[in-house]
Amino acid sequence: MRYDADHKQASRRRIVRTAGERFRRDGFASSGVAALMADAGLTNGAFYAHFSSKDELVATVVADSLREQSRLFEDPAGAPLPVAVVIDLYLSEEHRDDPAHGCPSAAFIDEVARASTRVQAAYADGLDGVLGVLARSIRATSSHLDADDAVALAQDLLAYMLGALQLARAVADEERSGRILQQSRLRAMDIAASALPGTDSPHPSRGQRAATTLGGEDLRSELRSGVREDER
Repeated sequence: MRYDADHKQASRRRIVRTAGERFRRDGFASSGVAALMADAGLTNGAFYAHFSSKDELVATVVADSLREQSRLFEDPAGAPLPVAVVIDLYLSEEHRDDPAHGCPSAAFIDEVARASTRVQAAYADGLDGVLGVLARSIRATSSHLDADDAVALAQDLLAYMLGALQLARAVADEERSGRILQQSRLRAMDIAASALPGTDSPHPSRGQRAATTLGGEDLRSELRSGVREDER
C-alpha cells in the first residue's frame, strides 16, 4: 500500500516525538531501532523510509527538541516569557519529575559530547536558538545590555539551571531535592538580576549579585513581570 505525503510526514513526526521521549528517559545508546519504532506504532522496516540511519534520527530529535524548548520559553504570541517565569518553570518539581518531556540539554548533554559531528552540530544550532530566546527575556528587563552580553548571560543562566536540575534529579531524598530546587531558583534569580541597571558588569561576582538583589522581592517582581519599574 502506498501512502500520501501527508501520511508519511505524520509518521515521521510521530517517530521523532516518541524517540525524543525515549532518548530522554533511556539515552541514545540504550534505545534500539526496534523499540523506537514500536513506540511510534510502526514496523522496523518503515524506519528507513524516513531516516538513513539511527544517527540521522538522533540529530533530528536533538534539533527538534531544542526548537520545541525555544517555543516553550515564549508566550503564544511569540514574545519571550519573563525571565523569572522561565526560572520558576525550569527549576520546578514538575520539570524535575518529568525528564521524558523536559529539557533536552539536561537529558542529552553527556551523550551529545560523545556523539557524531552531525549530532553535535545539531545540538550547537539548537542551543543557539534557546539562548537567543532566553537572551530576549533578559533584555526585556535589561535593555541596556547589548545582544552579545545578553546571550553570554543567558548561557551563564542556562548552565547554572541545567546543573541544578541534574543535581536535584540525582538526589534520592525528595525533601533534599526540593531544597536544591528552591535554593537554586533564588540563585538563578540573582544571576538574572545581575543584568539590571545599576550593576557594573553583566558578569558580576557572587558578592555583586547579592548586593544587587538586596531587597530582592522588588527585583524579582520586575523579572517576573518582564518590565522595569521605571519603564511602567
